[in-house]
Amino acid sequence: MFKKVLIANRGEIALRIIRACQELGVSTVAVHSEADEDSLHVRFADEAVCIGPARGMDSYLKPDRIIAAAEITGVDAIHPGYGFLAENADFADMCASHGFKFIGPGSEVIRTMGDKAKAKETMIKAGVPVVPGSDGVLKSMEEGKALADKMGYPVILKAVAGGGGRGMRIVNSADELEVNYQMAYAEAEGAFNNPDLYLEKFIKNPRHIEIQVMADQHGNVVHLGERECSIQRRHQKLLEEAPSAVVDEKLRRAMGEVAVAGAKRVNYEGAGTIEFLLDADKNFYFMEMNTRIQVEHPVTEEICGRDLLKDQIRVAAGEPLGYEQKDVEINGHAIECRINAEDWERNFMPNPGEITSFHMPGGPGVRVDSHAYQRYVIPPYYDSLVAKLICHGADRAEALSRMNRALNEFVIEGVKTTLPFHAKLINHRKFIEADFDTGFLDRTNLLEEGEA
Repeated sequence: MFKKVLIANRGEIALRIIRACQELGVSTVAVHSEADEDSLHVRFADEAVCIGPARGMDSYLKPDRIIAAAEITGVDAIHPGYGFLAENADFADMCASHGFKFIGPGSEVIRTMGDKAKAKETMIKAGVPVVPGSDGVLKSMEEGKALADKMGYPVILKAVAGGGGRGMRIVNSADELEVNYQMAYAEAEGAFNNPDLYLEKFIKNPRHIEIQVMADQHGNVVHLGERECSIQRRHQKLLEEAPSAVVDEKLRRAMGEVAVAGAKRVNYEGAGTIEFLLDADKNFYFMEMNTRIQVEHPVTEEICGRDLLKDQIRVAAGEPLGYEQKDVEINGHAIECRINAEDWERNFMPNPGEITSFHMPGGPGVRVDSHAYQRYVIPPYYDSLVAKLICHGADRAEALSRMNRALNEFVIEGVKTTLPFHAKLINHRKFIEADFDTGFLDRTNLLEEGEA
């Protein structure tokens, strides 16, 4: 086992990693920007190093400063968390070249699965079902038009290096293709410095279902069931639950088996997530793989009784996974609400500032992952996530009941948050009935009683 781990991240995930390390008897080093000097991850780590000014690009996104902090403090490994450098293959290489274990998959896996065209090709070879589309990068708009005419509309253009909905355009007819191609091309070039696009058949009203996998360095790979991530705004997840209300045991087994096959195909190591689109007929299609721990990992922990961060650290240290697929059992239902510092009534406008009052809910089945506290000042430079509220119950109804109670108990004052949004969402008739897909929030006005 490692003796000391540096956490190359901030906020709630940095604190989550520190807690896992403490339980494993591993010392921790926090890095932080000048804006995060008073953050809890800095307070609770064994050591802390300031790596630069407030902006992420001047601190958390500076690999050389993180490596320097690792060298100064004498760590064995670096945990990237999620976001920032978590899926940066060059950073993984830099860690290895300086003698630090990168807690995650190898750099070549990150490169392969981070390139959407290569990832799709790799998954096809592993027998994973994929959405019909281009074999790789489109060579021209004309090639895209010919393929779209053959497959039929609607289609979707996606940036090869895309993420967060950028470089993505839905095209409903041949007349719309040229202008959308140019817009997606320009956006991809501007956002990712890579204008390459590929094209897929657009699946109408899909659900977003992802499978959690865990793999060690000895060839052992298991899946830990699915998570439902269909409640989204602009391709950003707002609420997740596990298991999905529409996935039965047969479908779960099928999706899990292909996810494991995909992970084995690339010799995966650590925690990863294979994301699928599920259509109305229960056909599922590979979308992408996230080669890191996910924001929504707690719902899987709650239903499977596993600590995914501790598993992730153990396998990075070379230990065998220690359990097999037959040992994974799903117990009850869990829901996670992402509580962001945003004014949801004003188009989810970010609302940084000082928290003047902060009270976390408790009671049976309630968990809060947060780095916030009373008088904490939410900086304007980073993601607006303040807390993750996770509720677990014997079934979905009990999990929803506990979430209702917990949302009412949760007090955050001084800044606007998405607490009221979630209270509206989980009491909406269609959400209660699990009758939703990725377009649910686009069609639903939660400011009013019913749907718009």
